[in-house]
Amino acid sequence: MLAITNTLSTELEGQSDIAFEVLNPDLYSGAYAGKEVSPKGTTYLYRALRSWLDLAANLNCRMLTPTIATEQTIVLHFQKLEAHSFHEENPQQKSEKYGVGSSFFAINKNEEPAFLSAYTQALYIADIASKKRVLNLGVNRGDEFSLLQELLGDECFKQIEFVGIDHSESAIVEAKNRFTTPNMHFYSHDINALDELDLGTFDLIITVGTLQSPGINYKPFLMNLVQNYLSDDGALILGFPNSRWIDGEMVYGAKMRNFRESDLSLLLSDVDYAKRYLQQKKFTVRISGKEYIFLTATSNR
Repeated sequence: MLAITNTLSTELEGQSDIAFEVLNPDLYSGAYAGKEVSPKGTTYLYRALRSWLDLAANLNCRMLTPTIATEQTIVLHFQKLEAHSFHEENPQQKSEKYGVGSSFFAINKNEEPAFLSAYTQALYIADIASKKRVLNLGVNRGDEFSLLQELLGDECFKQIEFVGIDHSESAIVEAKNRFTTPNMHFYSHDINALDELDLGTFDLIITVGTLQSPGINYKPFLMNLVQNYLSDDGALILGFPNSRWIDGEMVYGAKMRNFRESDLSLLLSDVDYAKRYLQQKKFTVRISGKEYIFLTATSNR
């Protein structure tokens, strides 16, 4: 695999895509990577389709649908991802970086299995069906509330009061248009100034990716959130992005400024701080996920 990786990496330096022929993984399902197999007298090292998908991601490529080449082989086609990403957008109005006109607004995390699975697990751990007041910081157009509506069903969903806050005015307008029942409340507001809204306390607070924003002083903000906005028996779901969105793809790995490769140092530091702080406050803490790391804290008080 090292030789293949180096060869493809070199070839991709001078072109935007590449095609190559490999053993059809379906012929030996269940074998481990590297197993020698010899169909029709030709020896191959077996690799699952997932291995090739991982290799494409490592090379900053998408893998197109494989095609049949022979009875034993398929053709894989790797296509380099375009460099453009919403992470690099810098609109004049800072609050609209994630607004209706942004590339970010086209993203629906609920349609990505890696996000959906981890977020749904966090909601079950938090016992979402038992909650009466739920706050989402960085709600954008409300996709995370939309998933809750699917999970809970309309009748249960309408019994819960939901509050969503986002700095983007255009995103909040969209959220208000999507959710029109009396239990839904949305505010276009800087979450650094939550005290101005007189929100009261909540028995579930959700925030996905928002606390890692440059304008948030993470540690004191988290402490203020727990101490002043979470009820005594409440739960907290923190989502930490371990991915970037590039050319329509969710690409694994948190990126640090001035680092060529992804680096998890800051992410792990933030997760560890939240875990230790919440355990000191008598919460049980669970951590799950991959492209998005979810920390779910439930009260033992």
